[in-house]
Amino acid sequence: MRVNVSSHDLKVLDHKHHLHPFTDHGALGIDERRVISRADGVWIWDTDGNRMLDGMAGLWCVNVGHGRQEIVEAVRAQMSELSYYNTFFKTTHPPVIELSRMLAELAPEHMNMVFYGGGGSDANDTIFRLVRVYWDLMGKPTKKTIISRHNAYHGSTVAGASLSGMGGMHGQGDLPIPGIHHIAQPYWFGEGMQTGMSEDEFGIWAARELERAIDEIGENNIGAFIAEPIQGAGGVIIPPATYWPEVNRILSERDILFISDEVICGFGRTGEWFGADTYGTKPDMMAIAKGMTSGYLPMGGVIVSDRIAEVLHEKGGEFYHGYTYSGHPAACAAAIANLTIMKREKLVDRVRDQIGPYFRQRWLALGDHPLVGEARMKGLVGALELIPDKNDLSKRFGNIGAAGTIARDHSFNNGLVMRAVRDSLIVSPPLTISEEETDEFITRARKSLDDAAASISAKGAI
Repeated sequence: MRVNVSSHDLKVLDHKHHLHPFTDHGALGIDERRVISRADGVWIWDTDGNRMLDGMAGLWCVNVGHGRQEIVEAVRAQMSELSYYNTFFKTTHPPVIELSRMLAELAPEHMNMVFYGGGGSDANDTIFRLVRVYWDLMGKPTKKTIISRHNAYHGSTVAGASLSGMGGMHGQGDLPIPGIHHIAQPYWFGEGMQTGMSEDEFGIWAARELERAIDEIGENNIGAFIAEPIQGAGGVIIPPATYWPEVNRILSERDILFISDEVICGFGRTGEWFGADTYGTKPDMMAIAKGMTSGYLPMGGVIVSDRIAEVLHEKGGEFYHGYTYSGHPAACAAAIANLTIMKREKLVDRVRDQIGPYFRQRWLALGDHPLVGEARMKGLVGALELIPDKNDLSKRFGNIGAAGTIARDHSFNNGLVMRAVRDSLIVSPPLTISEEETDEFITRARKSLDDAAASISAKGAI
């Protein structure tokens, strides 16, 4: 790294040489960018000396908090012994064997095999191929279509972006690719309230959109249904209580695989090890990443059910798929150390029984703010829906996204990282956050709402 370089000079170099993900580079000013230089616990610092509470756990991933030297040391020790080797050509190594054992122990009882990659996007690319390979081996080659949901996020690779249900992504690169069908999301505040249905009624209606799609396309043509237990990047869409039981009923009556995308929800975020545990679903495959290593090194994978694994073993022959870094030994070491910390400190139980309920109580209280139409949270993932008129919850801002961006910018200025999705603020703090840090989080969030309300009022209608 360069030393004795000013914060401004770093931003200039970034502007000249770095293409950022999901960024309008034409609109990103040099001095608008933040250079994050240090992190510890739930706090991050930038090169301008600002200390901020990391309300997004990096990008939904730093579950055990920043600066855990136990993980750093585990990676250092592993790289000193075996820095890299591949898992192709009948080859394996101790870290990937141990991590696979640990994941099988944590996963639902019927899931005992893991395929590794570099992150959540390529995990869902792997799933796309596995679904089709499985049905080919079962002698049902017409079962190709995968049903997903509008506003879902399953990655930004070609298959991942196609499985995602976001119009902006589909507008670039002629996506989605063929063989993917999108149905309604269980988003009561954004889409169900206006119908006059109760939240429970809307949950059943949204679930039955899956049933209607199956009837329309034909069960013999459908390979799988993929869904996040809670839609993360779509705005923390927590489904009504009636949604997943009805989906379970529908899937139990059909010969269709279920894919639970656990990239965000997995590893304690919802108060259980996996969102599938929280909602009582029975996946055939689970996409995993983020919290598996707490983001200390890139890693992803697919946990595969015994049903799928047995067919691959007995009928499969060679599966022509893999990545150079599948099961990277240093990434495995980071994951093992991370999961060891989570188990030792009982972080999943803590989210379910202690800090999750405390944070939720404080977070839901923000629902009384004049700018907030709904506050919602499950485990340690939540959202605030911003509206123009507290007396009419059905009204929305005309310039969608403007209010959310204003509130997010005030949040950053107040030393709190929250993310804006449309006109909502979403959060996903480290699972290690304390009650005192939670109180500070809420204080900064409320001030940000006050500041945003004042800015919106000064601008007039937006």
